[in-house]
Amino acid sequence: MRRLPLISTLLVALAVAAMIALGLWQLLDRLPQKRAFLQQLAANPARPAIPFPDRTDERWLFRRATGRCAPPVTVRLAGAGAMGFRAIATCGGGATPMLVQLGTTRDPNARPVWSGGAVSGTIGHAPNGQSLIGAALHPQPPRLMLVAATPLAGLAPNPAPDLDSVPNNHLAYAVQWFLFAGVAVVIYALALRRRSPRAK
Repeated sequence: MRRLPLISTLLVALAVAAMIALGLWQLLDRLPQKRAFLQQLAANPARPAIPFPDRTDERWLFRRATGRCAPPVTVRLAGAGAMGFRAIATCGGGATPMLVQLGTTRDPNARPVWSGGAVSGTIGHAPNGQSLIGAALHPQPPRLMLVAATPLAGLAPNPAPDLDSVPNNHLAYAVQWFLFAGVAVVIYALALRRRSPRAK
């Protein structure tokens, strides 16, 4: 019986240990953190309204907020699936412009006009407009926007920001890492069996 190849066995063992460690990290650390975070977000709609924050912090998602959209204001349409398009205003003033979702429309040629002013609503995620490949290669930090409670004239009301829009994939990630570790062990065992004298 041949001895196990030391270096390759050590490398496979280290790789398997790393994958198991990553799975445990997702399962025992990241998953409880995300569940606690989602519980906080679920309670946010009942909390008092705040001024729209000037920096991104996802702990404010789904919180009621007020703000003032300063001119100049530009409005663009962003795809919104079954709702058609979202009319999103970019407000002037400040290094990071405030974004306001004014309402939705099914008309791809709509040109909503808004001069800005006071607005109230709920804090949600702003679309980043990146493709899946672009997001994987050059991920952008998430931005927040104020989803107006009252739509601009001519637009349909905004749906309330949905807690389901915040992904919680950590259990799936943990299972994935454990499967990777198992597959690596099986492949290495097959490779050892193939090089065994009895397999010839």
